[in-house]
Amino acid sequence: MAALVEVIGSRIDLRNHARAKLTLRGVSRDFVASKGKLVAVHEIDLEVREGEFICIVGPSGCGKSTLLNLIAGLDRPTRGEILLDGRPVNGPGVDRILLFQEHGLFPWLTVRENVEFGLRMKGVPRKERQERARHYLRLVHLTHFENSYAHQLSGGMKQRVSLARSLAMEPALLLMDEPFAALDAQTRDMLHEELERIWAETRKTIVFITHNVREAVRLGDRVVLMTFRPGRIKLDLPIILPRPRPMDDPEVAVAATSVLALLREEIEKAMLEELQQ
Repeated sequence: MAALVEVIGSRIDLRNHARAKLTLRGVSRDFVASKGKLVAVHEIDLEVREGEFICIVGPSGCGKSTLLNLIAGLDRPTRGEILLDGRPVNGPGVDRILLFQEHGLFPWLTVRENVEFGLRMKGVPRKERQERARHYLRLVHLTHFENSYAHQLSGGMKQRVSLARSLAMEPALLLMDEPFAALDAQTRDMLHEELERIWAETRKTIVFITHNVREAVRLGDRVVLMTFRPGRIKLDLPIILPRPRPMDDPEVAVAATSVLALLREEIEKAMLEELQQ
């Protein structure tokens, strides 16, 4: 844990000089369950700075996806408030785009038409949406596949199309819910590089959910670790390792090992609760 303290202490001043993009204050979400009230997330206080890339990890059932849905406006907190650029989040909006593990491409549309879809729903003129779609297809290196269909693409290519579609909406906040979990290790590593490059070029503010601690350390400016139910923030760890960070980098492995030790404590709590039911 001494290494964690050293890393945190060396980053604090840098964080204080950036503007808050996303703010969560005392955010809790309760659900009615068969055995009474279920507290999914409890008293979450979190600030994400403009252009920051944060990764949230935690055991299954800790409320990671619940938290992302609250930020996206797909659900409302039971208590607390969520602010984007200082304005309350009261519902879905095109300023927040949620990218899931499933790519969700329409099989009857071409790659470019899939990227254009949200823009068409917004009423963006045809010429502008085509230009914007082609711009973001260039960004994800899929220019030569703009007239292809989803069934003609690999899993990694489909996720790149989905990413281009999200970026084409030019959201203030990009929310990613385990987008690479279903991919093989080689494809996932390639998409890590692509996402980091795109983030460096666009400076989008990103909140990224993952079960993979090394992935979180590989990608994030910060790694936020949540406790098992009710989900609270157990650790908010700045990662100051230089970029790019290969997955097999020894420093990435050391930082991931420190976080994983704390994560295991929460996984054990989840397993214990399961055995007691």
